[in-house]
Amino acid sequence: MRDPEAGSRPGPSFALFAEHILKSGQSDRGALFLMAVTVTLWGASWVVMKYMSTLIGPFDLVMVRYAIAFVTLLAVALVSRQSLAFPPFWPMLGIAVFQTTAFQCLCQLALVSGGAGHVVMLAYTMPFWVVLFAWLLLGERPGQRHIAGLVFAAVGLVLIIAPWEGLGSLAGSLIALAGGASWGLGTVLAKRMFQRHASNVLGTTTWQMLMGALLTWPVTQIFPQQDAVWAPELFWGLAYMGVVASALGWWMWLSVVRRVSATVAGMSGLGVPVLTVILAWLLLAERPTPLELVGIASIMTGLVLVNLGFARRQSA
Repeated sequence: MRDPEAGSRPGPSFALFAEHILKSGQSDRGALFLMAVTVTLWGASWVVMKYMSTLIGPFDLVMVRYAIAFVTLLAVALVSRQSLAFPPFWPMLGIAVFQTTAFQCLCQLALVSGGAGHVVMLAYTMPFWVVLFAWLLLGERPGQRHIAGLVFAAVGLVLIIAPWEGLGSLAGSLIALAGGASWGLGTVLAKRMFQRHASNVLGTTTWQMLMGALLTWPVTQIFPQQDAVWAPELFWGLAYMGVVASALGWWMWLSVVRRVSATVAGMSGLGVPVLTVILAWLLLAERPTPLELVGIASIMTGLVLVNLGFARRQSA
């Protein structure tokens, strides 16, 4: 049976190579391999973004990385001859505003004053926000495991934010937290769109990157930013963020989500903040405090409970 998301004459590309791995007799191993690569790419991307905060303005970085990702995904779609039909405009606009533009702009702003490990943990509260917005917008009432997970998350957030240490730390933490909430809302909007419309995943991601770049441009004009430092490190960083972390990372993730259970996909994503904290500790000397370690463990416990709750609901 032909893949419904493929065109009539598929051409050679890395995408089709990965599809072959997932469709082979060792599909489980292939999916786990792609998930491990994606976690590694995204975990490293937060350290790269923190390093690039001294080379380019945060909003310029968001706009440029999305533009590069759009060109990359467009090339992949053209080479593989997959559909580039534009999704329904208003749902697509909501996804682009919250999941793409607001999420990354807020996280970049938080990285200016906060550590990479600190910011990524707050940004990856996205699954908890998904529970809340899915309840409000999709009528998916959270179960006992979801509530227990939210309690663990709340305890962990308080320990990481540490409001008793001053408003400066609190302000940066709240910005990162708002980024996670935006990502959560955008995820629910995307879920609702895929439920109501038969949209192509690669095409949707491609147009999402373009709209993200266009929506970020006014932000770059409104808020003052530092001048870009046109050094080789900047070009390498942009290449990584645009081609590897954004275009390749998102495509690999969505390819995995289509073929494995939501539990496996969701649990694999938990490796991103853990890897980021480890890399920030090793490469940026951002040593977590004992309270932050306890907070991280509490958030991870909450994420496990939430994902197990989703798994039980789906299997019921």
